[in-house]
Amino acid sequence: MRRSRSGARVKASELKEIVMSATDKIKNTAQSVAGKAKEAVGKGTDDQRLENEGRADQTSADVKQAGEHVKDAFKH
Repeated sequence: MRRSRSGARVKASELKEIVMSATDKIKNTAQSVAGKAKEAVGKGTDDQRLENEGRADQTSADVKQAGEHVKDAFKH
């Protein structure tokens, strides 16, 4: 067992869950940022396909992030 920031003990399985959740959130944020970049490049170059792909990436990241929030809500 380890101690959390609050001083409470944390089991190894709980720690793994926390790390995995944080990793997923970082990946989702990265996907969203990449989608925004694609959308901006698509707009700048008048490439409708790239612009739409960027929007789709952002939407996908948003849906995944919403799933993370639901999982977090059930943990607490």
